[in-house]
Amino acid sequence: MQANHGEAYKRLQEAFDLLWGDFVDPREALTGDDGAWWDEVGAGESASAPLAAERLADVRQQCRRLLVTNEYAINGIENRISYIVGPGHTYQAVVRKHSGAPDRLADDVQRVVDEFLHTSDWHSRQQEIVRRVDRDGEAFLRLFATLDGATRVRFVEPDDVVTPDALRDNPAASHGIATDPLDVENVAGYYIDGHLVSASEIQHRKANVDRNVKRGLPLYAPVRKNLRRAEKLLRNMSVVAEIQSAIALIRKHRTHTRSGVEQFVSNGGDASVTKSSGRIEQLTQYGAGTILDAPSHIEYDFPATGVDASAFVEVLQAELRAIASRLVMPEFMFTSDASNANYASTMVAEGPAVRMFERLQATLAREDRNVMWRVVDHAVAAGRLPRDVRKHVEIQITPPQLIARDALRDARVMQIAYEKGIVSPQTWASRLGLDYDQEQKNLRMAGGGQQ
Repeated sequence: MQANHGEAYKRLQEAFDLLWGDFVDPREALTGDDGAWWDEVGAGESASAPLAAERLADVRQQCRRLLVTNEYAINGIENRISYIVGPGHTYQAVVRKHSGAPDRLADDVQRVVDEFLHTSDWHSRQQEIVRRVDRDGEAFLRLFATLDGATRVRFVEPDDVVTPDALRDNPAASHGIATDPLDVENVAGYYIDGHLVSASEIQHRKANVDRNVKRGLPLYAPVRKNLRRAEKLLRNMSVVAEIQSAIALIRKHRTHTRSGVEQFVSNGGDASVTKSSGRIEQLTQYGAGTILDAPSHIEYDFPATGVDASAFVEVLQAELRAIASRLVMPEFMFTSDASNANYASTMVAEGPAVRMFERLQATLAREDRNVMWRVVDHAVAAGRLPRDVRKHVEIQITPPQLIARDALRDARVMQIAYEKGIVSPQTWASRLGLDYDQEQKNLRMAGGGQQ
């Protein structure tokens, strides 16, 4: 009697194992790729409709996770940094046309700017700015003026810019930013850790939203589900291929019962392993070139022969192209697959990627110039520079070139322009990505060494 109960229990357990594999949760139809519930109608992200603070924080956290775990998201951001920032922008203070100011004034401004670039490790910080703006949709820089007129810069985390509880119902203080009640673009300050910090100390760089939206939207917000699907698809493809290639063969017993099959496996096993669930797994080792002799009632099937990943690869590439289109980047820049692309034909003046990167470089340069002028203003307040310095000096910023050029041809063009008095040596050096003054010092030092 006890044996019958044990057999019945065993069969019941097997039945439940089969049912569990076929179980479908009806709630899955109402959830997205990330397992979260669907948004309410009209609650999606857009450049003109600001998200609620809690919703925006959730989207920002999702995109941050992607930048840590998703290889495609990481590659896309790193490539944008490489093309927008590259080896770094050059900053040159020059005397304005017809100002009549001495060149010495531009030299004084250049020293202040160079000091800031060095002490703030600006090239590395510039890369981080691009990463933060893409990842979070915004970047907050806080500038501190020292007593001697120098400037220090630090990042403020977006999560720290929050409206105090006492002002939750005040629209002019929403999203942690205090603005004119009648003009959202007129910012008075930012609530950081519960304290209002003057807008004169903060530079807020935001992206992917309109000017009248207070907070930025992460770059990957519209395609974060595509990124997750691409990651899952790649994982599933790898797992399926791994399983199919790991199972060398499947024996089909046409007439045996389950107990008979188990006995057959037990008799033919070379070793046995007890799993944590208590089941005993029989292992059989097949050497190279093994020949199997099967009885008439046993068939052998080799599943590895049916592995065809090409269909899944096409689906994966379609997902990746959708994400690359959001970045306005050629697919090879996003996936690092250059098999179907040519850099020289892509990075041309009329190419959409070049136009996009030029726009992003111009935006970065404009916002960097605002930082440099704040640095100059701090030096003016400390008496290191005259108060009318803005009238006589301008700061020129030159980003790295994007277009694939003929270097020898460009050098000849610049030489002709220089000989005809059209361009200066400083401009020529800037086009080459060199610091003219530093190169002159290097030449003098090299000349002195040769003597």
